[in-house]
Amino acid sequence: MKRILQLMLLLLMAAATANAPAADLKSIFGAEPKDKFNLINVRELAKLMNGEGKVFIYDANPPDVRSNEGVIPGAKLLASAGKYDVAATLPSNKNAKLVFYCHNFH
Repeated sequence: MKRILQLMLLLLMAAATANAPAADLKSIFGAEPKDKFNLINVRELAKLMNGEGKVFIYDANPPDVRSNEGVIPGAKLLASAGKYDVAATLPSNKNAKLVFYCHNFH
């Protein structure tokens, strides 16, 4: 529980210092992404979690990071960042709001 509170505090501190999500994905990834997605900050995630619509949050961290840093409450744990059963793990609604997070910068 202490680790989760520390993680939440760290995320809140990051939100306080972050002006806005990256507006130009090309500057981050070096090319335009094929799929449409948004980078969000902690404040925006909190809004999504407290809003009326359903948001699905997925933790793509390995087990050692989860045990050291904690997990965002309500997040579903992916078996692996790259190998999981999409049909069994993700919601069937293709318009559902999905949030994936990990400890690494990829």
